[in-house]
Amino acid sequence: MVKQHSFRLRKNTSNSMRKDTHKKNKALNIKSERKIVDSNLSGLVFPAGETAFKILLSARFCAAIWSHITDCDETFNYWEPTHFMVFGKGLQTWEYSPRFAIRSYLYIMVHSTPLWIYNKILQPNPLLMFYFLRCLLGLICAVTEVYFYKSVCKEFGVHIGRICLVFQLFSPGMFISSTAFLPSSFAMYSFTAACAAWWQQRYALAIFFVALGALLGWPFAAVLGVPIAFDMVVRRRAYFDFIIWSAVSAIAILGPMIVIDSVIYGKLVIAPLNIVQYNVFGGSGPELYGTEPFSFYLLNGLLNFNLIWILSVFCPAALILNYLLVPSRTRSTLYLPHWLSLSPMFLWLIVFMFQKHKEERFLFPIYTMICLSGAVSLDIIQKLWFRGWAFVRKNTGGSHYLDKTTFVMVITIIVTSILGISRIFALYRNYHAPLDLMIDLNRYPLENNIPEDFEIQICLGKDWHRYPSSFFLPNHNWNINFVKSEFNGMLPAPYSTEDNATKLVHKYFNDENKEELTLYIDVDKCHFMLDLDLGRETDLEPIYAKRHQIWTVISSYPFLNAEKSNKLARSFFVPFISEKYVVFGNFSLLQAVKLKFT
Repeated sequence: MVKQHSFRLRKNTSNSMRKDTHKKNKALNIKSERKIVDSNLSGLVFPAGETAFKILLSARFCAAIWSHITDCDETFNYWEPTHFMVFGKGLQTWEYSPRFAIRSYLYIMVHSTPLWIYNKILQPNPLLMFYFLRCLLGLICAVTEVYFYKSVCKEFGVHIGRICLVFQLFSPGMFISSTAFLPSSFAMYSFTAACAAWWQQRYALAIFFVALGALLGWPFAAVLGVPIAFDMVVRRRAYFDFIIWSAVSAIAILGPMIVIDSVIYGKLVIAPLNIVQYNVFGGSGPELYGTEPFSFYLLNGLLNFNLIWILSVFCPAALILNYLLVPSRTRSTLYLPHWLSLSPMFLWLIVFMFQKHKEERFLFPIYTMICLSGAVSLDIIQKLWFRGWAFVRKNTGGSHYLDKTTFVMVITIIVTSILGISRIFALYRNYHAPLDLMIDLNRYPLENNIPEDFEIQICLGKDWHRYPSSFFLPNHNWNINFVKSEFNGMLPAPYSTEDNATKLVHKYFNDENKEELTLYIDVDKCHFMLDLDLGRETDLEPIYAKRHQIWTVISSYPFLNAEKSNKLARSFFVPFISEKYVVFGNFSLLQAVKLKFT
């Protein structure tokens, strides 16, 4: 019996060793194939990880300083609650009412904690805190991007990696999303890191990043983890690892979230479940806002990624052509097939393209994947170009495809970079006025010797949605108010000053976008006003800047009049040409003539 047991043990050990040897040989074969692919790339120039991080960080800091807030949801659902968490004052939306509780305060606390520490130690101007958090978001984005870049270089090759890096640097989409204080941007950071971990076979880390983006950020980002789950469960049959790490990640993230949100809201709250219930099972709720035609994302992709978007959408067709026409030894990746690695982007598009409610930020989570898919398509185009050249010449002469097609890559990068920079400059030039005005307002009390204890009312009318946030207010005695305009939907309201402000259920909050008239104040009570003059007015939306007996213009900046401007000229800035086809209005900061500070 002992001998038989010993024989079985040796037999099982032998089988295990053969399996391990087979796996090692398979890995060595894949690596050898990659060496064949890259055998002629020893002189290929590409940025090292440290260099890539420096240039990515520089680009993201530029976005932190110069990008405007593109979505009022960012201001009122994230910057305002953060201001409340740090200073005890801010604007509250219906989503943060305990009656609905579809937003998590844990997400706000994660971002407000460094601001709270910064404020306690240095007591800076709140405006500096706004840009401090933006720079912090840019840093996080740059870290995940360089992790992504290094993994792309390993999995897809350094040529695709360097193309993808340049696409990320100069795309307006990355400029907008990288420092946006939105769960969709947080989901982009998380999924970018998840992909990098996935391609390096770090499955536990990949699952955790997907869970982090979905539970702490945006629940729908879980869709992006489906290909990773497919790889683990179907291809590798790692059922146990998938279940264990999914459970551990869910408990680690969802546990503290439920506890913290339940304490803050004053009742049991599972915020991710609430937001899914509202958007999926809430009837017409999601369609109350931002319903757009099917073409919305197609046009938006062209604006934010220009030719990169076309290349990325073309990627499935490019992969088929690559499979049919390119020799197998020049098209391998290190571990996964291209179709699986790139599938999250197309899965996401399939889900969101057919939703009636469309917003630019909904595509943020796949922005790095758009850059990668575009880079893969460009690489395939170069290979196909080389195949055509070789077919005509009948002899490649031992040349590598990059020897004859580098000009294709260079021309594409130059064109996409110029278009990207042109778009970024147009965005700054056309829409940055509200932030400039609020910066002027922030300096106003010091320059005009206004007492800090003076209670000031700042009013927003038809352009309430362009307000950047309360971090731009000079001090806590300056208050934001709304005056009646043609807008007839639900507006934010100030948080209560009571200790249980987050637990109070206010009757004026609703989830049907119904107007609440008690949230307006009379314009005669306003000390300052933000007013946009586009040459049209109604009884509810007059041009206040023209009422010189009531208002004095403190400062004014140009702001795009989209209706009177050429669509192409307003989308991209071309020196000496755009001015001929673009019309601007005046965005002004007004002070009431009657206002006295003594």
